Amino acid sequence: MGLSPIVRAFGQWCDGMKWRTSLLSLLLLTVGLSSFGGIISAQSSLKYSAISPPTHQNHGSHRELNGDTWEGSTQGVAYSEFNHRFAGLFVLLFGLAELGHALQYQVPVWTRMVLPVALGVLGGYLLIWSDHEAWPIGSLTFAQTFSGQDPEILQHKFYGVFSSAAAVTEALRRISWARHPGWAVPMLILGFFGAILLFVHSHGNHPANHIIELHHAFLGTIGIGAAVSSAMMAWASSASGKTTKRWEMAWAICVVVIGLQLLVYFE
Repeated sequence: MGLSPIVRAFGQWCDGMKWRTSLLSLLLLTVGLSSFGGIISAQSSLKYSAISPPTHQNHGSHRELNGDTWEGSTQGVAYSEFNHRFAGLFVLLFGLAELGHALQYQVPVWTRMVLPVALGVLGGYLLIWSDHEAWPIGSLTFAQTFSGQDPEILQHKFYGVFSSAAAVTEALRRISWARHPGWAVPMLILGFFGAILLFVHSHGNHPANHIIELHHAFLGTIGIGAAVSSAMMAWASSASGKTTKRWEMAWAICVVVIGLQLLVYFE
């Protein structure tokens, strides 16, 4: 009998805002530490690798670096790991914003725009810097980059286009310029196909290709979960608030997990 008041008090505490604040604070701490470690590690690799854009390469494949293999080289690994971790930082950023909304935490209204802004930055980054040899920073022309000669480059550019397109549609939805539920479809379709592509995404003759495939399989699986959750959020928008919140929570958790996985990505 003496424990009953304690149990009831604990239950009331869990039902209030405190557990949400504690959970969000824990996630913020985890993200902060992961981001710091991941970015510092990637920057250290870049510093000692002394990456410089190649000037004389075979235009048929971005895997050649001065006659040697780019994939699996110190430069190639550092470049790839930095890009994945950079992407992870922004995915986590909007994942936390979405989680705060799903938990009904008292976050500023402008945090609803974190997702489109982060996707826009990420899309622009990938379109420019996704691959060291691809247009516009490398020796390949625009036509060669998007011709499909190198499927890996083409897929990277697709993710840049996807992020940019999703940024636009989500921004329009969140400022109430696009109210029809159909505007949620681009995010759903592009996210789903983006996740599926991860299962066939290859880094060529990379010596650690099996590890990379495991990373991509995990990301693809969680990505499908995020796409399904996004679809259910749109479908449940006319249903009960409790159902909608559950799918919003599932969506946010999937995004946070993807961001964390990208931050610890390694080759």
